[in-house]
Amino acid sequence: MYRKFELAPKPPSEFELHFGGSLSPDNRWVKMAELIPWSEFEAEYAKNFPTEVGAPAKSFRMALGALIIKEKLGTSDRETVEQIRENPYLQYFIGQLAYSNELPFDPSLLVHFRQRISPNLINKVNERMVEKMRSTTPVKTEKKKDSDAKNESPNCGKLIVDATCAPADISYPTDLGLLNRARVHTEKIIDILYKPLKDQIQKKPRTYRNLARKNYLLIARQRRPSRNKKRQAIKKQLQYIKRNLAHIEQLIESGATLKNLNKKQYKTLLVLTEVYRQQLWLFENNKQSISDRIVSLSQPHIRPIVRGKAGKSVEFGAKLSASCVEGYVFLYRMSWDNFNESGDLKAQVEAYYSCTGYYPESVHADRIYRTRENRAWCKERGIRISGPPLGRPPVNVSKEKKKQAKEDEGIRNAIEGKFGQGKRRFSLDRIMAKLDKTSQTAIAITFLVMNLSTWWRRVFCVFLCNSGKTMPVFGFNIICAYISLKLRQETLMFNSV
Repeated sequence: MYRKFELAPKPPSEFELHFGGSLSPDNRWVKMAELIPWSEFEAEYAKNFPTEVGAPAKSFRMALGALIIKEKLGTSDRETVEQIRENPYLQYFIGQLAYSNELPFDPSLLVHFRQRISPNLINKVNERMVEKMRSTTPVKTEKKKDSDAKNESPNCGKLIVDATCAPADISYPTDLGLLNRARVHTEKIIDILYKPLKDQIQKKPRTYRNLARKNYLLIARQRRPSRNKKRQAIKKQLQYIKRNLAHIEQLIESGATLKNLNKKQYKTLLVLTEVYRQQLWLFENNKQSISDRIVSLSQPHIRPIVRGKAGKSVEFGAKLSASCVEGYVFLYRMSWDNFNESGDLKAQVEAYYSCTGYYPESVHADRIYRTRENRAWCKERGIRISGPPLGRPPVNVSKEKKKQAKEDEGIRNAIEGKFGQGKRRFSLDRIMAKLDKTSQTAIAITFLVMNLSTWWRRVFCVFLCNSGKTMPVFGFNIICAYISLKLRQETLMFNSV
């Protein structure tokens, strides 16, 4: 059951501290708690609890706040709960009314939080939160020249779009290694199904597990085995799995029931049969790819994403389509299957229009977005797409066009820097969640936390600038030098990606 909570952020002075004192209203966690619209989405979160039976569930603020803290600090589930217990500011952030030295909840509840809070809900919170951020820290826009005032376009702003991949925490898959793990799982299932029939069937089905492992290691330990040797090893593993699957069917016919398997083992059995079918087809047809290819037994939803990047031509995880506006990044699309991101350009521009009330002045994207259809669609709405026009490049290019192309490329680097920030500073480079829904929620939380970090950095710079006006000239110069250094580091980070 779910009880309605008071999610509106209360002033930190009302937070009870047993050891005296009060919380600072200028603390970053206090400021972020005031910025996040907790109460606006409580009703949508309460839909996860349709009945009024059972123990009361944790509030939406506690669930979302714990996920934000985990991503912001880069800690594990257990460490996140310990950090909340030790820090009164974190307890205030998740909605507690007083400091407590007890655990706010069990660490295993973070898995349920990720299951209950969908990525769509996080994206709504992110959009509403960015609206408040833009109102509190507006970004200055360049004024147009007087010569362009007559031909002024109603469009305003810049939209940056791109796609990336969030790799999952799996080992690099190979056909031989995948079949070996599948064979081991079939042997475990045979042991479980045979145990209740031990008195009825005196002779246990033979699996030749020692010989099968020896045949696998004979090829796996070689640094560069030939193609024929790998095919022979794959053929042997396929034969072992085929024999084990036949033994499982015989045990079921002899009286063994699938109820002896738990939910995870039964799911693994279904995955094993599909892996065997796919690998058998690849071996018989001498092919290298197949639709909906399974590359992990524990996470069968993961698919190979061919990116063609240097160092990592293929990544295994979710493909993301995102946009960047005024330094804030938004997650538009997320899929475990590969897709062409150029088809999302129109929808991303329309989302920009619905959020701001006007179309962007320019769209900055890489070559894959610059299709004829997208160019014509943007031209009808007065939107300029970055990059050279179609056709043969002109012999003589003016300095203005070269300067414009260089500026467009520099602007587009902003979203590349955001991807680098998510993969280096946060957990976008390796998604540790194992389930389909929890992985998507973890990815969406990363984008929300990145926007919080961007907003807090801007607020901090504004605070330094305002405080520098009341300082001596020497102190003000030090502050200006610090701000310019931080901005230079951010620019270098964007350009290095």
